[in-house]
Amino acid sequence: MNTRLSRLVELLQQLQIDALALNPGPTFTYLTGLQMHLMERPTVLFITRTGQAGLVLPYLEKEKLAGLKLELQAFTYEDDPSTWAGAFSQAITALGLAQAKLAAEPSRLRMLELQFIQAAAPQAEIIDGSPILEGLRLRKDAQELAKMREAALIAQKALIQTLKLNLAGMSEKQIAAELVIALYRAGSDVALPFEPIVSSGPNTASPHAVPTERILREGDLLLFDWGAGKDGYFSDITRTFTVGAVEPELLRIGEIVFAANTKGREIARHGMPAGAVDQAVRAVIEAEGYGAYFTHRTGHGLGMEAHEAPYIFATNPQRLAPGMVFTIEPGIYLPGRGGVRIEDDVVITESGLRSLTDLPREVVPYNTPFE
Repeated sequence: MNTRLSRLVELLQQLQIDALALNPGPTFTYLTGLQMHLMERPTVLFITRTGQAGLVLPYLEKEKLAGLKLELQAFTYEDDPSTWAGAFSQAITALGLAQAKLAAEPSRLRMLELQFIQAAAPQAEIIDGSPILEGLRLRKDAQELAKMREAALIAQKALIQTLKLNLAGMSEKQIAAELVIALYRAGSDVALPFEPIVSSGPNTASPHAVPTERILREGDLLLFDWGAGKDGYFSDITRTFTVGAVEPELLRIGEIVFAANTKGREIARHGMPAGAVDQAVRAVIEAEGYGAYFTHRTGHGLGMEAHEAPYIFATNPQRLAPGMVFTIEPGIYLPGRGGVRIEDDVVITESGLRSLTDLPREVVPYNTPFE
C-alpha cells in the first residue's frame, strides 16, 4: 500500500494537483486495501500531494480501520444527516484543502459526496482525475498478475464443470445459473466481473446478449462470456461451442475468429500502439469478407474492473508496456443466425506477450472432453 501511495503522490506532484478524492471502489481498495461499500451514507478518501490521507466515513464503519497499515486520519459522523457536513469540514480543514485543486474519479464520485465537498471547500477546483488514475493502475505487478492468473484458472475450471452437465433441454438461464454455482465452487470471489453471458442459436449474434428462457437445441452455436474474481482481480473469457451439426458458414466464421484471435496474441508487443493490435486482428476478418460483422473493438483492459485501460480500438495511439493486461476478443455476428467470439486475457511482457487464459479456443462440440 505504501508503494502505491508513493506512486500516487509522485503523480499528484507531477501534475500539480493538490489531492485526490475517492469514493469506495477499485481505486479506493487499490490504495488502502479496504473493502467498503457505497451506500446512502457518504464516504470519501482524500490523499494529498504531501502524502497525507484522510477518510470521511460513518462511525459504524470505523472498526474496518483497525490494523490498517496506511497512516490515515478518520473523520467520522453519526447516523443523523445533520452531522455529515461537519465531518467533511473537519477533513478539508485538517488536510488544508479549502482552496485546493482536487482530482476526482469521474465514473465513481457521486453527487452526494460532491455536494458535501463543495460545501466544505467552495473555493476548491474539482477536476477530472483520469490521467492520474490510468497511470496508477495501468501496469500490474507480479502479485496482481498472479491473482489474475488464478481468476482465469477458476473461471476455466468452472466452465469445464458446467460443460460436463447434460445441457440438452436446458435454457440459457438455467445454464448460466449452473455456471455461477460452478464459479463459486471453484473458488471465485463472491463479486464476479459481470453476470455471465450464455447465449445460443440466433442469440449468439448479439455481443452483449442476456440469458433467456430459450432452450438449447440441435444446430445451435453456444456462447459463454464469463469470468471469476480472485482477491479483487478479475478474469474475462469467451468461448463458443457447437450443439450437434451446425451449418457450414457458422463453422467457417468460427475458423476465421480463431485465426483473428491467434493473430492478436502473436503480434501484440511492448511499444506497439494499442490501435495496431485492433487493426491487425480486424484485417484477418476483413480479408475473409466479414469486416462489417465485427462490430466492436478488439479488447479492453482488465484488472480490478472488468473494463479499464488500455482500450484496444483502431485509433488508440497508447503504447503497450509490460504489465498491461487486456483482452483479445474478436467476433463475427450474423444477424438472426448466430455469432462467434473468442476472448483471452493477455499481459504484455518485456519479451512479448503471455496469455493468462489457456482453455482450448477452437469452436468444437460443447461435450468435448477438456481434461
